[in-house]
This record gives sequence, structure tokens and C-alpha cells, in this order.
Amino acid sequence: MIKTEKILHLKSYRGRRVRVVREHYLRERVPCFSSLCQAACANDGKVLPGDLTHYVVPGVEVVVNFLEILEFRELQGVIFTQTACQALQSKGRRCYSRLRNLVKDPRHDCVLFANEFQEHSYRPREKGESHEQWQTRCVYEAAVWYYNHLAGMMSIVMVTEDEDVVSRFSNLNSGVFVVTFKDYLQNFWPDLQAAHELYGSISQALQEKESEDTQKEFSEHLPTEVLAAGIKSGRYIQGILNVSKHRAQNEAFVVNDDISNKNSDLIGGVLVYGVRNRNRAVHGDSVVLELLPRSEWRGKVTALTEGPVDERTGGDSESKPMPTGRVVGVLQRNWRDYVVTFPPREGTQSRNSQRILVIPWDRRIPKIRISTQQADVLQDHRVVVRIDSWESTSLYPSGHSVRVLGRAGELETEVQTILIENCIHVPPFSEAQLREMPSTSATKPWTVDPVQVSKRRDLRETHLVFSIDPRGCEDVDDTLSVRRLPGGSLLELGVHIADVTHFVSEGSLTDLEARSRATTYYLADRRYDMLPAVLSADLCSLLGGVDRYAMSVLWELDVQTMAVAKVWFGRTLIRSSYQLHYELAQALLNGEEAEVPELAQLASEERDGKLAELVEALETLTHVARHLRAQRDCGGALELEGVEVRAQLDEKRNITALVPRQPLEVHETVAECMIYANHWVARKIQEVFPYQALLRRHPPPRQELFGQLVDTAQARGFSIDTSTNKALADSLNRAVDPRDPLVNRLLRMMATQAMSQAVYFSTGSEPEDQFFHYGLALDRYTHFTSPIRRYADMVVHRLLTAALAAEQGAEPVEAPAGNKEMEELAEHINNKNRAAQRAQNLSIGLFQCLFFKERDPETDPRCVAGAVIYSIRDNGVLVFVPE
Repeated sequence: MIKTEKILHLKSYRGRRVRVVREHYLRERVPCFSSLCQAACANDGKVLPGDLTHYVVPGVEVVVNFLEILEFRELQGVIFTQTACQALQSKGRRCYSRLRNLVKDPRHDCVLFANEFQEHSYRPREKGESHEQWQTRCVYEAAVWYYNHLAGMMSIVMVTEDEDVVSRFSNLNSGVFVVTFKDYLQNFWPDLQAAHELYGSISQALQEKESEDTQKEFSEHLPTEVLAAGIKSGRYIQGILNVSKHRAQNEAFVVNDDISNKNSDLIGGVLVYGVRNRNRAVHGDSVVLELLPRSEWRGKVTALTEGPVDERTGGDSESKPMPTGRVVGVLQRNWRDYVVTFPPREGTQSRNSQRILVIPWDRRIPKIRISTQQADVLQDHRVVVRIDSWESTSLYPSGHSVRVLGRAGELETEVQTILIENCIHVPPFSEAQLREMPSTSATKPWTVDPVQVSKRRDLRETHLVFSIDPRGCEDVDDTLSVRRLPGGSLLELGVHIADVTHFVSEGSLTDLEARSRATTYYLADRRYDMLPAVLSADLCSLLGGVDRYAMSVLWELDVQTMAVAKVWFGRTLIRSSYQLHYELAQALLNGEEAEVPELAQLASEERDGKLAELVEALETLTHVARHLRAQRDCGGALELEGVEVRAQLDEKRNITALVPRQPLEVHETVAECMIYANHWVARKIQEVFPYQALLRRHPPPRQELFGQLVDTAQARGFSIDTSTNKALADSLNRAVDPRDPLVNRLLRMMATQAMSQAVYFSTGSEPEDQFFHYGLALDRYTHFTSPIRRYADMVVHRLLTAALAAEQGAEPVEAPAGNKEMEELAEHINNKNRAAQRAQNLSIGLFQCLFFKERDPETDPRCVAGAVIYSIRDNGVLVFVPE
């Protein structure tokens, strides 16, 4: 190791000269991460393959400006230098994190080379050399080092945006080629059309940025250190900017991130009124606010709006004034892909102009200025764009187009719009991922491993196991069993969950893809699975009549009180006897004549006996679930209301009907058993891993959100107590009008709207008094019962397996992740779950629009529905449609 010193002479803000010495260590052996390495480098982790035609080393300006092209999986053998990585870091944490995640992802053939620590690669900056020239020379020397290090077995291509760099370096080394990024794409990837289009779009945007006006339209953001000091002192407020959907031009809100702030005025958030006060912040950005004087505080507009509204009219009424502020800085940009359309031809912009203000699909996003010559061609299309910058001299952000989605109004275009707007990326599973799957076919089906049989508790012959799911369900996560134990005083309840983590090893390509998706995405006409179909619809799915691996929880319960005498957790082997759907199970419970497919081929006597056994199990299960629900009701569990509608489609995916979900008691029975299992697993993993268990909490709602519920109930003569979940539940149970059952449904729906969202968290990140689940009235809760469709459940399965191993005295077992990593994973899953819920709701809304679009309200009775008015505004009313 060689130690060098870098001496800097700096001048303080008071004019005093300061001499700063920085140590710089150089090593001979720095990992090269190539499979062609001849020097036995310590290449831990992924390595670049040796069967490529070349490795590519992008220059600093290519990494900074064209990272999204380098993210294409087709571009293999990419070597990011430490020099370029540090340059990107100066652009912001978000871009830097993208590069770091890209390098970590084993699905991408790219690595990070610490060239500034390699003894033979590093070059100190020379006198008179600019910083940019030094960076270029460092990257080139890294490319030369690679070529020599690999003994000339791999050609190295350095890509740049500077023609002078090409002229200067292209002939210095026969094995290192220096070309422009444009030439590289044209010569090496001529058929990668998406990359060429993206390169042209970004290049044009960069050229336009250089020629922008210098007149200020907004005030400059304060420096980071000033913002940090202001937040610490309490002068500034930090939070996420949420732009109003209904008044996107004027109203945005920020909820204070600092929960320790005792200022009661800020509990309901801070209003940011007007585009000027928003100061170039975009919906979702992490911002810093300065409160305005109380004399300038304003209230929310209470009048109803239809479509985007640019200015308040004189007649608009406001709620009472609330804290109002202005943005003085942006801590973290939340820019993403945006779907846009072009303005109408009769717009004010000239079609000869290359610069066009496009209109985002999400009205909370400002218009984006892009450069294009295809405005007329794409007039009625939806296009994906990205924001590049928003300078203080521009009224609008500047961006570039990424790709064309299709013609607006077409089903596939609209579905893709929903996915992109919610940052949902679900490409087909790769060949490498599918190679990790177990082998199974019609001629040679998968069978259980005898070694696994010996390690698991075998329930195939001892337990009547069955599943109850929606009709046509393929990904069966959970099954149930219930039986009376000898002696008659105890019964055994079993919840058996697909053992997904047996097939998906942590850190595998399949696991990384599942982690990235975090959930299965259900839309009105399709779904995007978290796991490949061979697992989700076959080997992990607890289908009837086949052997399957499971993770089980078995309770011994007192027949009278349902008190737990004993609980057992572990891996099992099951064979589900019946694959029921909800309507069939409810019909059996109701004593109705119903055909069970698994019994259809049996003789009548045997069929009657097995049917009686199944019905008895269902009745016992219902009895147990009622007790479990009653126990939670005593603790304040809430019964909330929501209107669920399913789109019924024909074979051509045309919508034929909108079908409201009919509540059945069997829905509650299954749900109660799953809640019970989730609760007990949460207790177990938190007991063994008190600071790094993945649990789920539901924070109490903010009291001010109950205002409309309380007022509406009072109008009908009911009093609603919202002080605790128990008080709220009791109040809702009493608020029943025998003459009008819709009143209670409406009040429960309004209570649902007031609820905060339940979230995953790591137990080391919250105090224990924050673990509580408000809606379920449970002190500990997690998700364990749906690992086929939720990554959180896979994490919990691994935690439970580790906890059981630790209890059995196996070798010291650590949780799959520490608290910090677990909390980051929890936040990722929370974001993906919210995206999945939004996408599902938008998809249902899309198909509802398609359904009514083709029907005449004058002749089709399905276009008319009853409604209940629950709020009167100055210019309209709000209604509840029970259907």
C-alpha cells in the first residue's frame, strides 16, 4: 500500500488561508471483477463475463447525462469508474443511488472499479490541468489498466461525448478504443432502437438547456447547509409535497416530518398556495418550507371543482386559515417517468417550434418543456417523458421524451399508462431467473424430496386440509384445517401457508426480482405475478390432491373459551383435500345443495360421508372464527365499509358487467384465521428478533380527519366518539337507523376514508408503543399468509425459520437483515404496495368508464343508481353511491 498526500490551500470566509492535507492510499490489488482476471484479484460478488466482444468504460459526462441508457440490460460489460461515480454523486443522491443499485443488481452485467485507489491506474492532477481534463485522463488510464490487467484478452472501449477526447486518446493504445457515445451505439448496437431514440432526445434537451434564458422566474433554493441548520433550529419545516388533485395550480400541502414538533398549528399540515410559493418543487419531492406571517395564512377552498382549475374565483369559499408557507429548498427530488400528451393543434405554440409544452396525465405535475419534431405525428398519442432540470429562469421544467406508448384511448395504452404513472415495472421473467426454477412437466411432474419428508411434520394422512379462495384462483397461498383432539376438551386449528422460501433462496435472481416487485399487481383484466408461474400457479400453490410443502401454525384451543393451550410453528408436508371457492363454502354452511368437484366421482354413500365431514369442519371453523372476532371486538377492532366492484369480462376482454362484491360470512371466517396466524407469527419473530423483525402497524388516524364523519352522524342524531378505536367501534355500532340501513354503511365508509394507512416497519426503528394495529386491535401484527403474492411474507417466513432454528439450539442464527436494512426494505415494500393499490383502483375506474361509455343512460337502467347526499357545498353536493 502506498500513502500519498494531497495538499489544498483554501481560504476561509473571513479571508484566512487554511492548509488542508488529505491522505490518499493506493493499493496494488484492487478487485477488477472480471472472469478473465489473471492476477487472482479478490473478486467477491458478480463478475463480468469473459465471452463478450469488449468491455465498455463510459466517461464522466456519459455517466452523468446518459445513465438511463447505460441501464439497458442489453449493454453488457460496462465498467463504471470511481471517478465517474463521484462526479455523478455531485448531481444528487437519487442519481448516485441509481448507479449504486445498478452495480449491485446481478441482472445487469456492470461493475464499479475503484480506479482512484489502484496504484497503477490512478493519476494525480497535473498543474494547469482542469478538473474535467483530469477526470477524462483518469477514466482513460483505468481503461488502459484493464486492457493490460487482462493480458489483452478483452478489447476495451471508452465512450465519451467530447470529440477532442477522441482525437487525443484514440491512437495511444491499440487495445483501447475511444469513440463518441453516439458512434458506439450506432456501430455496436445498431438495432437497439430505444437507446438511439433516447440518446437523441437527451442530447436535444441538453442543447436546449445551454441556450435557456437567464431571467429569473423563481427565487434560488437555499444551500443544503443553510436548510439543515434551519430545520435543526425549527425555523424551517421539512416534509413531502402533496399537490391537490382538484386544485393542482394553487394548492399543495406538506405534513411536517418532525413528529417531535410540539407546534399544534402544524398538526394538520402546511398549505403552499400558488406556483410561485411552490418554487419549482414537484409533487412527491422532499421539500423545506418557511412559514409565512399569520396575516398571509389562507384556508383550503371548499367549493367543488370539475377538471383542472387555474385560479380561484371570487366566489370560492375557504375553510379557516391554516399555516401557509413557501418552499425555500428541495432536499430530494422525486422525479420519475411521466405520461404526457401534446396540446391541441389550435394551441398557442407554433408547430414549427421544436420546443413543446406537453401536458402530464397526472394533473398534479406541471407542464414539461421537451424538444421534438414529431408533435404533429404524436398529436393523439401518449408519450413517456422524464424531467432533466428546472432552472430558476424557467416557468416550467425541461425534459426529454423516452418512448411512445400508443394512441390515447386504446386499452393497452391506458393500462401501460397506469403502470408507468405508478412506477410499476414488470418485464417478463428472464431466462436466467427461469433456470433457477425446479423442473416439472406433464410427463415428469415434480415430486417431494424424501429428505424434506424426513425434516417436516407430515400432515397428509392426519389432517383434513382445504382451501377457500375466490372462484378461479390459481395462486393458492393458504389452506386451513380444524379437528377435535382426543378427550374432547380441545380442538386444533391449523393455518398452512405455501412454503415459498424453500424454492426461492435469498439473494437469488428470482428473489431479487420478487423483492423489486414486492407484490403481485392485480388489475381489472390481468395480473402481473411476483413470482414465475411455475411457482405461483403450480409448485407453491396449495392445489387440491397434490403434495405440497407448507409453513404451518397449529393451535390447541379450549373448546369453550378458545383459550390457547399450545401453539406449534414449523415446516410441514400437506395434501389439500378440497379446493373450495367462497360461494361454494357458504352454500355448504347454509345447508344448500351444492356440488363439490372432488366428490363428484364417488359412490353416494362415500360421498355423503365425506361431505358431512367437510361440512362439520366448515361449521367448526366458523364457530372458532366467531370467537376470535369477538375477542378482537372487545379490544376495539373496527368493522369498516368499502365499495368493491369487479369488472366482468368476456373472452375478448370486453367488459360485460360491473359486479359488486357480495359479503359472505365465510369471507370473515377465512380472514379471521389469517389474522390470527399473522398475529401469532408476529409475536414469535419479535420475541426472537426484538430489533429487526418485520411487523405491520396501523397508526391511529389524525383526529381532524374525523370532522366530516362526526358532523354527518350528528345530522342524523348520532354521536361519534373518536378518542380511541374502541370508542369509535362502539359509536359506529350504535349509529344504526332501522328505517335506513344505508346510514350506517355511509358512516363506516367515511370512517374508512379517515383512516391512516397500515405500514410495514422494522421493530428496531419504532418504540414498542407504536407497534399497535389500530384497525385490528392487536398489539403485534405482520403478514405471513400470502408469500406467493407479497414479498413481505417471504421475509417473515425467513425470520420465522431463523427464529425456530435459534430456539432449537442450532448454530447461532442471525436474522436475514439488520434493523437499518430491514427498515429500508419495509419502506420499499410500503411504496410498492401503495402503487399496487393505486394501479388496481385506477384500472377498475378505467373499465367502469369503458363500461358506461358504450351505454345510453336514457335507455340502459344500469347507468342510473341511487345515491345518498352526505355533504352540501356552496356549488354542489357530495354523494355516496352504495352500488
